Amino acid sequence: MLEPAIPAPAIPVTEVTAAALRRAFIAGARRVIAARDELNRINVFPVPDGDTGSNLSSTLGHVLQGALSRRSRHIGELLVRIGNDAIDGARGNSGAIMAQFLYGLAEHARNAPALDARTLADAVRRGADSARAALAHPVEGTILSVISAFADALDEAARKHGANPRGGFSSALQRARGALADTPKQMALLQKAGVVDAGAQGFVDWLEGIAEYVDGGPRTLRMRGAMPAANEPGAMPAHVHEDVDPARRYCTECLVLGEAIDRAAMQAALTALDIDSLVVAGGATRVRVHGHVGTPQRLFDACAGFGQVEAMKADDMVLQQRSAESPERVAVATDSAADLPAAVAERHGIHIVPVRVSLDGRDYLDRLGLTAGEFYRRMARSEKLPQTSQPPAGDFRRLFEHVLAYQPAAVYVGLSRPLSGTLQAAETAARGFSRPLRVFDSGHASAGQALLAWRAGEMADAGADADAIAAELARLQPLTRTWAMARDISHAVRGGRIPRWAEPLVRFSGLLPIAAIKPDGRLGVTGGLFARKRAPEAFARYVARRARGANGWRLIVGHSDVLDDGQCLLAALRERLPVVEAHLVEVGPAVGAHAGPGTLLVGLQPAPV
Repeated sequence: MLEPAIPAPAIPVTEVTAAALRRAFIAGARRVIAARDELNRINVFPVPDGDTGSNLSSTLGHVLQGALSRRSRHIGELLVRIGNDAIDGARGNSGAIMAQFLYGLAEHARNAPALDARTLADAVRRGADSARAALAHPVEGTILSVISAFADALDEAARKHGANPRGGFSSALQRARGALADTPKQMALLQKAGVVDAGAQGFVDWLEGIAEYVDGGPRTLRMRGAMPAANEPGAMPAHVHEDVDPARRYCTECLVLGEAIDRAAMQAALTALDIDSLVVAGGATRVRVHGHVGTPQRLFDACAGFGQVEAMKADDMVLQQRSAESPERVAVATDSAADLPAAVAERHGIHIVPVRVSLDGRDYLDRLGLTAGEFYRRMARSEKLPQTSQPPAGDFRRLFEHVLAYQPAAVYVGLSRPLSGTLQAAETAARGFSRPLRVFDSGHASAGQALLAWRAGEMADAGADADAIAAELARLQPLTRTWAMARDISHAVRGGRIPRWAEPLVRFSGLLPIAAIKPDGRLGVTGGLFARKRAPEAFARYVARRARGANGWRLIVGHSDVLDDGQCLLAALRERLPVVEAHLVEVGPAVGAHAGPGTLLVGLQPAPV
């Protein structure tokens, strides 16, 4: 009879290998992603915008798809890739802090082939110090406090337990849990809301996921399910707890790339701008900046003094708050190619995704990073024509994720498909949502697109559902008209919007060409005027003769850096048409970059009865 086998004694683990660390970080990231909606729900600091879970998930998701998707034999090499990916993909205040922690950890361990307890503790301490240094005004009772507690405990354990990193991690996790539980004692805002800090909870969730892998091994990775959809019923965060500061309404971020970037000097320059929730994370070659500002371009311009500015974004937290407070209203969005009057957008809470503008070697966010007036001033000094490009699909995806976390459906009113790839970017971003999300091709640009977005916002306010809004837009699309008159068509010719043969004809004849959006959504020349001296009045007569069949009109008049002409055109149209409501706007780069200064534009739509 054989004696039962005696299990061999467990061999203490004295080093963490690259393979083990990669799997542990995967488990940690998946744990945070799974907890995303709960983290959003308890988010009250620094701004109660319900997105801490989304920001941490997005940041760690970028690392999952990058550094953690590839094997590595060298732990320092792996950590450097993780740190770089985290900085590149950091999103929000909490995501930027987490990214800086990972980047700092990598800075210390970049030459380590493996991690023993002492090296791990020292690397985590470097990460904790880096995360704290990334904030202009560190606050206790946040993720910083929990990271510091975790680092302190790891340091103590390395001295007590010697070379066994597993035992040190276990005791440090307990310390982090205790620090998390203490966050309401350190911040009255958390105590009032009855929650712990969301960023701190996310860091502990990350550690819990790592602990699951340490205890369960590779089986943990197979058991952890896919990321839950933010737009599933029941996933909506509960509420927003406090008001957003309207003077700093834009949650603004960018990535700065360069050589020997002085991060301390950058932080000092940004601090002088009175930016709230400022985080400057990264190292000498890449820095992620996050802050809450009233004018995003101030932040971008300051960063441009230290390197190349990329991955810009500026989310309107006031509109995000309105989404959270509108659980029964359909969300309406458009892009900045629609020259939507600011008063109309504000009245109906219409979200606007900015087009990208490239001028003098720099990229800008239309309206948010570069106002229409500043665009024309800079274009006049530029040797090259400006260029515009569609927003990346990620900009649309971020917006759709937010509004559908709170609201039952969304309608996006997009720039005409034949004129741009913007609509396609929105369609790409819209895939996979279970709540109704309508991507509507306006068949128009500028004022015509704006009129359709205006009507969609109005119907949403009245309680219409997404299908009813889409049906009304389909009815109004052929009834909406968009015309433009250009004094100088050289911009349009060089941009390919107007045929080249038209330029000499216009120049020698003195003809002012009239272009219009055609039924197929394309832009084409449809007529012309011989009226150099009183062009606005002549354009008004041209439009009025073609405006028939409505008892009242909604009207948007646009101008490209010719305010007096725009006012004259609006007054002339009011004299000739039964205008119910009208607005004058300065058209942005989506028109100005191609039509040039001096362009006048009219959008007409039958007013609701």
